[in-house]
Amino acid sequence: MLKVQADDGMLIDRTKGGDRSAFDQLISKHQQRAYQYAYRLTRDPEEASDVVAEAFIRMYKALQNFKGDSAFTTWMYRIATNCFLDIRKKKRSRPAISLEAAVQTPDGEVVYQFEDTRPSPQDEAERVEAMSEVQKAIQLLPAYQRAIILLFHAEMQSYDEIARALKLPIGTVKSRLNRARLSLRSLLEPAGLNPNTILSQRRVAA
Repeated sequence: MLKVQADDGMLIDRTKGGDRSAFDQLISKHQQRAYQYAYRLTRDPEEASDVVAEAFIRMYKALQNFKGDSAFTTWMYRIATNCFLDIRKKKRSRPAISLEAAVQTPDGEVVYQFEDTRPSPQDEAERVEAMSEVQKAIQLLPAYQRAIILLFHAEMQSYDEIARALKLPIGTVKSRLNRARLSLRSLLEPAGLNPNTILSQRRVAA
């Protein structure tokens, strides 16, 4: 992790010095991770591409103000989340307009990965079905709750990292995460599912 952050710091310094190719390397290095996060938020490949394209444009414009107080990826999650929320606001106010993606996105579909500790095919089928229901329920959450659930349970970010990414106090992160979990419970319990059991794995999608 330290080496990754050090490499990012070097590329950021080069970009600040006017080396555009260094920022291209940052994009190449992090675009898949950014796209996977955006896809989890949107569940739509085209909208995810729009989020990532806008996020990297904003990062390039704001890079001179990046102080390195947090990891580059934490900053990336913050900007990607803001782009997602902004795009959703625009969609509510007028018909969606697709933006041409400014960055290359990974080929193929995002593949779910489930914990491979199944004692039987039936258990595996039940687990897959439960995870599918969780994904559907997450899409019904308000956008800000969806982001915080995914940052913690899918992106495996710590409370501190989420607080830095969303510019929130850690206490607020914890309370919002708890409210998001309660919202999930209200959506899943009528189907006989316990979100606490599923989310305790800290991996709702990959």
